[in-house]
Amino acid sequence: MQRAPKLDLEQETAPSVHLLIVDDHPLFRDALAATIRLAHPDAVLHEADGIEPACAVLAENRGIDLTLLDLSMRGVTGFDGLITIRARFPRIPILIVSGHEDPRIVREALQHGAAGFVPKAMDKTTLTRAITEVMSGALFLPPGLAEASAPAPQAKKKPLAERLARLTPQQLRVLMMIRQGKLNKQIAHELQVGDSTVKAHVSEILRKLEVISRTQIVIDTAALDFDQIHNTHPA
Repeated sequence: MQRAPKLDLEQETAPSVHLLIVDDHPLFRDALAATIRLAHPDAVLHEADGIEPACAVLAENRGIDLTLLDLSMRGVTGFDGLITIRARFPRIPILIVSGHEDPRIVREALQHGAAGFVPKAMDKTTLTRAITEVMSGALFLPPGLAEASAPAPQAKKKPLAERLARLTPQQLRVLMMIRQGKLNKQIAHELQVGDSTVKAHVSEILRKLEVISRTQIVIDTAALDFDQIHNTHPA
């Protein structure tokens, strides 16, 4: 009888995810770490109690997949911490885990480059889903918070055709790729531009279409014939 081939456990085991928790309250870092381990028992967790220590950890550990950041820490004003980490490590997504739930703060956090926002009072299931979605390249907001954080229209949104007409030809190309589920780095490669250029295009698309997330872009444009729109769009 032939023996079954021996499995190479190192090859069969998926690589561990590396997460950085940035919060100046040790008890909350411990609670967040415990929640993360429920969904990712093999995760490698790093911790920092401030922005500069966080940047030091990120510089020493280039394999970190996601940063979980509290906005309100000692010595940090407004969105300075988020902006600092985004500027120094633009490729690492940041999920805000904050005690704030004001829709204006949520909108500003997304505009400053956060990949998602979860209130500290949110349940464990929502937090673990947020981590999974953000690491997959999506933006995440809990449903209720997403609705409350949508830009408040003066009356109601203009017709989609009018909003699409605001886009430049290059922004329309980026929009088509977003609908195909492509990440910023994939879009940058196809268009042969920098990641920062794509990020700027995405921000303008969100603003001009009056939405706050990629998911809303896909939903709002789900029924469109993009070939026809692209061919008739003004140059």
